[in-house]
Amino acid sequence: MSAASRAPQSSTPWIRSRRAALLTAGAAITALTVAACSSGGTSGGGGDTNFVMGKDGIATADKGERAQAPDLSGKTIAGKQLDVASYKGKVVVLNVWGSWCAPCRAEAPNFEKVYKDLQGKGVQFVGINTRDAKTSNALAFEKQQGVTYPSLYDPTGKLMLRFKKGTLNPQAIPSTLVLDRQGRIAARSLAALSEDKLRSMIAPVLAEK
Repeated sequence: MSAASRAPQSSTPWIRSRRAALLTAGAAITALTVAACSSGGTSGGGGDTNFVMGKDGIATADKGERAQAPDLSGKTIAGKQLDVASYKGKVVVLNVWGSWCAPCRAEAPNFEKVYKDLQGKGVQFVGINTRDAKTSNALAFEKQQGVTYPSLYDPTGKLMLRFKKGTLNPQAIPSTLVLDRQGRIAARSLAALSEDKLRSMIAPVLAEK
């Protein structure tokens, strides 16, 4: 048998492995898409989770039970490099959004207002833009809504797949997470937020010593 005839057989396991990986990632992204622009999630504090769901739809984790946020780094929609870990020492508000998402448009002004109020008090906002095929769509959204804080560009949802199951991971669009000063996930919402509700998520974490 010639080397040429053996090549396809030798590459078959790699092709199968690659196809399986793509299918797994695709299934996860599809699940996120189904939840996209939803009114919220139903995950609670049962089972092996480390958080408690409040009546207001905001889930929180006690200081000793918080999971570390995964690596969230890459290019922003403006083409700059950003690493969320560089904000350690600050309270970080992560907002997962898409320009195509109506609830994201509704909550954007609330986020910008709170960001301007709190940026001088040790709070940093970072967006994670997902499922926008072009950064131009995301940039147009930010210009229209007056959003001035940076957003990582995550068109296929790879950053969201880095969050571990059983933690306060983003499961819908929009989703909002609050990270404490050590980079651990302290609170999560799976619905669009009013200004008051957003402030209520941030305040307890900001008050921590």
